[in-house]
Amino acid sequence: MPMQANEIETLIREAFPDAQIAVSGDDGVHMAAQVVAEAFRGLNRVKQHQMVYAALKGKMDGSSGDLHALALTTRAPD
Repeated sequence: MPMQANEIETLIREAFPDAQIAVSGDDGVHMAAQVVAEAFRGLNRVKQHQMVYAALKGKMDGSSGDLHALALTTRAPD
């Protein structure tokens, strides 16, 4: 079942309550998210992305996942 942008944002916000989050895309399968969170400070991009994927609670797990692709942009606040 495809996911809506607000569902993705809700899952990410649960893990990063103080983050700036913007989710875009309208097909529910191929989406993009920008996440700016203090939790990312000092971490490399791979670790940041892993943290966001973990927040999605299995929604991107292989062919059975609800979300096929999520283009991520992550960083710590300036």
